[in-house]
Amino acid sequence: MPTEHLLILSAILFAIGMGGFLLRRNMIVVLMSIELMLNAANLAFLAGARQHSAQAGHWVAEGPVMVTFVIAVAAVEAAVGLALVIAFYRRKQTVSLDRLSPTGATSKAN
Repeated sequence: MPTEHLLILSAILFAIGMGGFLLRRNMIVVLMSIELMLNAANLAFLAGARQHSAQAGHWVAEGPVMVTFVIAVAAVEAAVGLALVIAFYRRKQTVSLDRLSPTGATSKAN
């Protein structure tokens, strides 16, 4: 598969993730959208490493190292994000971002 195709696929995945992040109001869907964007970045890193390796004539480790780092960050983000979603659900009995207030205060409508 040509590098250009991988980068186009990465851009499409990132755009889908960004759309889900900006348009959806469910916390779990927003977390999944963030994960999709991180995986799109992983694909772009690997495509770039593949292209660089082909030009250099030898294997280059920067792409896979960055992918490993991004996977670790994504795992931490998922763990912390899901813990926050569980805490929010226990308090508000919903996972809708519409019920989230910046101060954490509860209004009479909640």
